[in-house]
Amino acid sequence: MELVILDRDGVINVDSPNYIRSPGDLHPLSGSLEAIARFTQSGCRVAIATNQSGLARGYFDMDALNAIHRQLLSRVAAVGGRIDLIAFCPHGPDDGCACRKPAPGLLEAISRRLAMPLTGVPFIGDSLRDLEAGLAAGAEPILVLTGNGEKSLAQLPTHLASVRVYRDLWHAAVALLDGDGQGAPGAPGP
Repeated sequence: MELVILDRDGVINVDSPNYIRSPGDLHPLSGSLEAIARFTQSGCRVAIATNQSGLARGYFDMDALNAIHRQLLSRVAAVGGRIDLIAFCPHGPDDGCACRKPAPGLLEAISRRLAMPLTGVPFIGDSLRDLEAGLAAGAEPILVLTGNGEKSLAQLPTHLASVRVYRDLWHAAVALLDGDGQGAPGAPGP
């Protein structure tokens, strides 16, 4: 595996209905930073695709978002990992852009910027819009049960019923890298 793409809020860090507005709001989920380190140490590039409508809504500005991402990069580096690229959509839900998930624009931008095709690339998310974006981009959508994952699992439409499901990012990383669990469609893997 050469590339893995991750959603941010609800996959790497605790999501908040009040948005992640500052570095102090960034609380990594258990094992998530270590999972990124495992990907990195296996030679896999790691990218993030995240909707950040809080910018359009005025909840935070680019300086705050950059500070949040600098902290995330630093915390990942502290455990031996690396994030190669963070792609974000700054638009609101009604802006009609091509980059806001479930549209595939963010993933396609990652593909272009890293000069890597998306076919078969795992895109790990916690929401239906993540899964839809992965499918639309030709990546392999994977669901984790953190964040909105359990709610998303309960609402999986038929065309997404075969996605692999894992308890969290750590368990997804172990299964993808070690090949010791396929993650049953519609049910949590190891």
